Amino acid sequence: MVESIARNPSPEPKSALRATLLASREAQREEADHAARNGALARRLMAAIARHPEASCIGFYWPVAGEFDARNALAVWLALDASRSAALPVVVEKHAPMLFHAWREDAPMKAGRYRIPVPLDERAVVPDLLLIPCVGFDEHRYRLGYGGGYYDRTLAAWPAAKKPVTIGVAFEASRCDSLPHEAHDMPLDAVVTEVAIY
Repeated sequence: MVESIARNPSPEPKSALRATLLASREAQREEADHAARNGALARRLMAAIARHPEASCIGFYWPVAGEFDARNALAVWLALDASRSAALPVVVEKHAPMLFHAWREDAPMKAGRYRIPVPLDERAVVPDLLLIPCVGFDEHRYRLGYGGGYYDRTLAAWPAAKKPVTIGVAFEASRCDSLPHEAHDMPLDAVVTEVAIY
């Protein structure tokens, strides 16, 4: 099992830390226990979602760059109740909040901005729970993303009365003692790894 290389990060810029964490995550994909880590993370993710029985629409992400693939877990969650729905984020304009379009396991897809697949059917929905990929995270549940600020802008624009539950998804090796964050950064409600729910 890979130890976190960011357990006690130096005060290096976010971009350098991001590059280090991404390289580590990519390297883990070649390790013998990668499938076991994925299975453990899927189980913990389902447990974390089960803590929010009021959630009827989950927004999640299409996996890129070695991220955990949550599609199978979401397909199971959807199959348990026909009234549930899921959605993927769609970047409609650079530096603007994202929209979420309805997704199902057999949904036809097309290439979106940055070549990340998005649903071909552009039916907008509003999730009440978001699974958010983390390049890194810390013990206070602050998240390091890819640097584009899309989730920050999306959550800042969300109506205050309807703020979604936010659950970060990461591998344990992405955990840091602390991450640099700005005054406007908000911690996630929880972070799930293959080892724990924080």
